[in-house]
Amino acid sequence: MFGYIFKNFNSVKRVIPLIDKWLIAQLVPPLIFSISAFTVVSLSVGVMFDLIRKIVEFGLPFGLALKILFLKLPGFLVLSFPMSVLLSTLLTYGKLSSNSELLALRSIGIKTSRFIVPALIVSIFMTGITFFFNNSLVPYSNKLAEISMRDGLGKSTIIESGNDIFFPGYGSLIDPKTNKPSERNTYLTQIFFSRVVENKIMKNVTLLDFSRIGNKQVLSAKSASFDKENLRWIFKNGKIIYFSSDAQTSIVNFDTYFYPLGDGPLKVSEIQKDANDMTVSEAIAAKNIYESAGNIKEARKMKVRIQEKFTLPFACLVFGLIGSSLGSKSNLRSSRSQGFGLSVILILIYYVISFLFSSLGVKGVLSPIIAAWLPVMISLGAGIYLLRKSSSF
Repeated sequence: MFGYIFKNFNSVKRVIPLIDKWLIAQLVPPLIFSISAFTVVSLSVGVMFDLIRKIVEFGLPFGLALKILFLKLPGFLVLSFPMSVLLSTLLTYGKLSSNSELLALRSIGIKTSRFIVPALIVSIFMTGITFFFNNSLVPYSNKLAEISMRDGLGKSTIIESGNDIFFPGYGSLIDPKTNKPSERNTYLTQIFFSRVVENKIMKNVTLLDFSRIGNKQVLSAKSASFDKENLRWIFKNGKIIYFSSDAQTSIVNFDTYFYPLGDGPLKVSEIQKDANDMTVSEAIAAKNIYESAGNIKEARKMKVRIQEKFTLPFACLVFGLIGSSLGSKSNLRSSRSQGFGLSVILILIYYVISFLFSSLGVKGVLSPIIAAWLPVMISLGAGIYLLRKSSSF
């Protein structure tokens, strides 16, 4: 099998033009350097200092801290990949331009748009790698890191499964005189709220029920759990306050109370707080749960995050085009420090624009697709403009 793969690799390698082999070979070392530099810096600021504090203050074992650091690595690699593509293309093409090697290529009739093709090929490859990491590796490794942190700290730090669970239930209104449901089944009939959920047990639960016309019911309990076999909730140690249509109030205390309601509150509690810890399929499932719960704001936010699962990897292609176009300008002389500084400025501008449009999408000012993809389209336009400018030299 390995012989077959090696044979096919060699055949593909022979097909690749010499200029592309040469330029890709020039791009790879700066790319590796850039990934290492950005990852070390972001990992140190984002995780390492916090782990050192937990080792000193909470007694987190050093070996476990290294394991958590390793598990957090994919998440920071995802952030480093697009930035590294920008810096590596900027450095590579800037060096070739300053050494007059690109000028030599132009003198024999090779256009700028041709010799940036290897940069775009590398960028597309990095786009695929980034998407794979972001969608498959990062959610899994982040969950393992959280579990490892919980096991290492024990009870010194409380990590909840979730808190402030809010679930609105929709259905038909019941006429107390005829005891028949209404034809329309989209009325808000229940509001389920839990302060904390741990191991699928809701704690400090309040349930408002106004499914019967003219009557209201407030249920308060210390805990509640879902019975999957009978599709009902089991409330423990609480009381029910009834408000009837004739302004009569009654209070009933209970040890155990059964209430027919689906598992919607439990599904909402299991949604990860951070969309970065979800795969695309999990984010779509979370969006569907929010929509069924009537939580339009969270559903809209999740739609934006789903689109950003694709736009984040696509930033590799954007940065590859911008970096190679800028570096190809014959009047650019980029040292590593200058290239790094210019990369930071361009990255900052791109992510500020992305953040602004993302906020507009979450607020509903823009549609999720436009909010997520418009910064990419603007940046691609800027890259094409820079490419045309560099081709004029």
